[in-house]
Amino acid sequence: MDCRCSSMDVLEMKGISKSFPGVNALQDINLIVKKGEVHGLLGANGAGKSTLMKVLSGVIQPDEGEILFQGERVSFSSPLAAQQKGIAIIHQELSLVPALSIAENIFLGRLFGKSHNIDWKQVNQQAAVLLKQIGTNLSPNTIVRNLSVAQMQLVEIAKALSFEADLIIMDEPSAVLSGPELSQLFDTISSLTAKGVTVIYISHRLEEIFTICNRITIMRDGQVVETRLVADTDKDQIIRGIVGRDLNEEYPAREFIELGEEILSVKGLSLKNKLHDISFDVKRGEIVGLAGLVGSGRTEIARCIFGADRYDQGEIRYKGTRVDIQNPRKAIALGIALVPEDRKDHGLITKFPLRLNFTMAAIRKIVKWGFIKSKAERQASENLVTQLNIKTPSIEQIALNLSGGNQQKVVVAKYLFSDADILILDEPTRGVDVGARREIYLVIRELTRRGKAVVLISSDWEELIALSDRLVVLHEGRIKGEMFQSEASAESILQHALI
Repeated sequence: MDCRCSSMDVLEMKGISKSFPGVNALQDINLIVKKGEVHGLLGANGAGKSTLMKVLSGVIQPDEGEILFQGERVSFSSPLAAQQKGIAIIHQELSLVPALSIAENIFLGRLFGKSHNIDWKQVNQQAAVLLKQIGTNLSPNTIVRNLSVAQMQLVEIAKALSFEADLIIMDEPSAVLSGPELSQLFDTISSLTAKGVTVIYISHRLEEIFTICNRITIMRDGQVVETRLVADTDKDQIIRGIVGRDLNEEYPAREFIELGEEILSVKGLSLKNKLHDISFDVKRGEIVGLAGLVGSGRTEIARCIFGADRYDQGEIRYKGTRVDIQNPRKAIALGIALVPEDRKDHGLITKFPLRLNFTMAAIRKIVKWGFIKSKAERQASENLVTQLNIKTPSIEQIALNLSGGNQQKVVVAKYLFSDADILILDEPTRGVDVGARREIYLVIRELTRRGKAVVLISSDWEELIALSDRLVVLHEGRIKGEMFQSEASAESILQHALI
């Protein structure tokens, strides 16, 4: 169903094609976007959504096709050229400089005035206005490396707004946002479109699409499947368009799993200015969800357990024995794995092939007499590709060349191979499409059947409730509530998360 509205076409992409070695990423793409609308771009991981937007924003150039922007034929040799024309993009993978402040990142490359001096007062004031516009109280002077991934995402949005763009591309902007933060994002988008700004919104969260988008375009295997009004569609139609088939249920049916011994116990864990007297435990076969808003301390808990950060007070017991986990290597040796929220910085070596990314966390399993057993490495890697349905031409593919969602599945696969007893999953389905999410959910369920323990962190509260046996709700580094799955709802989580 081709939807054509009466408003002016702000963007038209005609016959766009792009190939990479072994992959036809885009095939004869035609896309029309109307002025002042929120246009949802949907598709499975590897469908070509991010590639198409990289073409539009000047990150890569198409092999064929043309782009009309505001009625003018354009060709962008760089992101700067696109920005100067009025197109800004918020990438799925963050592009901030960790050592610089929020204000410096927002105005990077535009700091110097006519006198070739920097007016820091003006820079910080302008940054503060942008941060206030998106509803965050972050200080412009804060160094970016001290922010959570969710807070960095908010800075990316402020940076895009600073260009006064006519078209803003948002690639998974809400992946680590929840509750009030998500509402504030929607308010910001509504305010922008009311001023005539157009937004292309890429998301795997279908509830967001129905909330914020006017029209949607669905892509599959590098091609456009259809464009339609959101008002004329439903969730099942979208899923069929994305995956090419029906999904019986998004979440696996709950089943009774007899819980085993207590395998992880956290007592009185404190980290200066971030965590305060955190205590909880996890049994074999159990999924414990950590819920909360941005800055609540969820990721900090995960990093302390995994040895990535050193806590100031408290203790961690593993299989009943107090342990001092000084670094991630010690955690992995014990049998504790962390799938981090920031996959490119902490989960993958993007320039390595998939087979090395899969096996590097437990390389001892395929080494004999100091040599890697190539046949065992290949067989294990191919099994993981099949199990998680990772879209790749081969296990020799460089991780950097995969879509964001498939990269996330590689990180999950890496720790499946390690056969850890405790898996800490920090935003495991971030940037993953609806079909692939279900595959990850099934893997998590299978792990609990095998007696593994799971600590699940997610900004998607529906996901947390559907998968967790118990939930621990945090606010500003403190536990404010605990509940069984049968007692949990988005409302009850929010009530505790805002205390």
